[in-house]
Amino acid sequence: MTGRTVVVTGGAGLLGRRHAAAAAELGATVVLLDLDGEAAAAAAAGLPGAIGLACDITRPPAVEAALACILDRTGRIDALVNNAANNPKVEDGAGGGHWSRLENLPLEVWNQDIAVGLTGAFLCSRVFGSRMAEAGSGVILNIASDLAVIGPDQRLYRQPGLTDDRQPSKPVTYSVVKAGLLGLTRYLATYWAERGVRCNALLPGGVSNGQDPAFVARLAERIPLGRMAEPDEYKAAVAFLISDASSYMTGATVSVDGGRTCW
Repeated sequence: MTGRTVVVTGGAGLLGRRHAAAAAELGATVVLLDLDGEAAAAAAAGLPGAIGLACDITRPPAVEAALACILDRTGRIDALVNNAANNPKVEDGAGGGHWSRLENLPLEVWNQDIAVGLTGAFLCSRVFGSRMAEAGSGVILNIASDLAVIGPDQRLYRQPGLTDDRQPSKPVTYSVVKAGLLGLTRYLATYWAERGVRCNALLPGGVSNGQDPAFVARLAERIPLGRMAEPDEYKAAVAFLISDASSYMTGATVSVDGGRTCW
């Protein structure tokens, strides 16, 4: 991918940095977009020729400004990785019940999660994808989740000694956002196919990141390979999906989840 430009949203996050590294290792110029501009710049500093930019992907003017900056600096857009998402830690809340439970989830949380995970992906796809369509080629990769195709097993999050209404749960917004990305993937794959823009989705499983050992053990029992993924284990899949190696793939969903969705 030497000479090409790849944009990664949520570029300063745990996986965003790995997705960016996968593109950089193919020779691409990588642009890491993140709400935290300093973190994006720091993440970019570790990659050859990479650019880190502050961008609120929920705001159309901010995305348009990012496009103008990228075109000014690299002259092109060849791939977009829609990676940004809210994923708050599920911890015990105060008051009469846990905030993450369906009965208690604040509307503000719903709106924020949808805005970043779905609206942000739509806006970036519209702005950057339109540019790729004008050029006659490009790739969009949506980072979904195994929870886009299966429901979360809420037993994983139970904590001893809490009543049912106090038990934490995986918020409904996570499932809705990730499933919505699959619909966006199929829409974009057919919408711009004649203009040379492909769109696929990657469905990662859980990533090891210092979680509570008891939670990790419970989750591992539900994964045929018996463990969570290491942060670098998605890089090869990302490299495949954003490059010409997947030139005859569009509208596809690729599961890399240790086999969890087989059960």
